[in-house]
Amino acid sequence: MIKIEDLHKSYVMGSNSLHVLKGIDFNVKEGELVSIMGSSGSGKSTLLNILGMLDEADEGSYVLDGVPIKNLNEKVAAQYRNKFLGFIFQSFNLINYKNAVDNVAMPLYYQGIKRKERMDKAMHYLEKVGLAQWATHLPSELSGGQKQRVAIARALASDPKVLLADEPTGALDTKTSYEVMELIQGINDEGKTILVVTHEPDIAEMTKRIVNLKDGRIIDDTVVKQVIAKSYV
Repeated sequence: MIKIEDLHKSYVMGSNSLHVLKGIDFNVKEGELVSIMGSSGSGKSTLLNILGMLDEADEGSYVLDGVPIKNLNEKVAAQYRNKFLGFIFQSFNLINYKNAVDNVAMPLYYQGIKRKERMDKAMHYLEKVGLAQWATHLPSELSGGQKQRVAIARALASDPKVLLADEPTGALDTKTSYEVMELIQGINDEGKTILVVTHEPDIAEMTKRIVNLKDGRIIDDTVVKQVIAKSYV
């Protein structure tokens, strides 16, 4: 599903150049649940931005579901993001003046899907995350855990090939974090490929493979015995 070879990325800072990714080789098969860990400055955010087509590598190759991702203009990159990827963010990134069901329907609007079908699909995914009865509530009327569930429903709405979750539990308390991870595990069990960037070891243990980055290199890539989230709740 994801094939990355010899990926390099540098940023120019004044007269200096900061080499952030130093030859990353990284493959993800369809249906995997992988966590990417690393301290601040390890390169995990840069790697996630490249995976999400929000940034582009200087060297190396990135192939997503058989499609080479290189030299895309912003319009094509946006089309690919909408087709291939669903994003889950630490800060939820919900639109404050739109209710839950309208937030979930947003990716479908950009795909040109008619309103009735958008609303039907959005309600289906709200039901999936257990929030159908909150469909008409604004984000300000929802708890942190409920906001993240809406964000997960939105990420799923366009049926992406891969979910990219950037610190999805970073703004949540422990109990709510585990509830969100239980939901993510359930989605993965249905066959969805999911990458989770996290700095929390207990969250990483709830995935099936842990990739550790340090100073722009992968120092460890291990298949682990998955901890089932609900055993914590």
